[in-house]
Amino acid sequence: MAPHPTDIKLHQLSRMLEVSFEDGAHFTLPCEYLRVYSPSAEVRGHGPGQETLQLGKEDVNIVDIQPVGHYAVKLVFSDGHDSGLYSWDILYELGRDQQANWQTYLDRLAAAGHTRRS
Repeated sequence: MAPHPTDIKLHQLSRMLEVSFEDGAHFTLPCEYLRVYSPSAEVRGHGPGQETLQLGKEDVNIVDIQPVGHYAVKLVFSDGHDSGLYSWDILYELGRDQQANWQTYLDRLAAAGHTRRS
């Protein structure tokens, strides 16, 4: 079980979400990254191999952060996506594994023949 966040700050101009955890871990997560790795069924599917590759999310931003109990936040994105609940465990894992996850995403885009706008 991941530690609880002590601070969550949204930087809309740079489209980054900063998350600090009680164990001292601190992650700066791009909104695009959080959107393409949404824990929603729409993105992840209902089992391994059912993931849906998200395209064209370079400019997506977070427009609202809603607490869900004492265990998660619901992130509302500028493209209307709002069905993913980001538990503390998921946020921590996304921060910890950000570099590997991002490379996997870039590789999947390339394999699909999609060129990401920088």
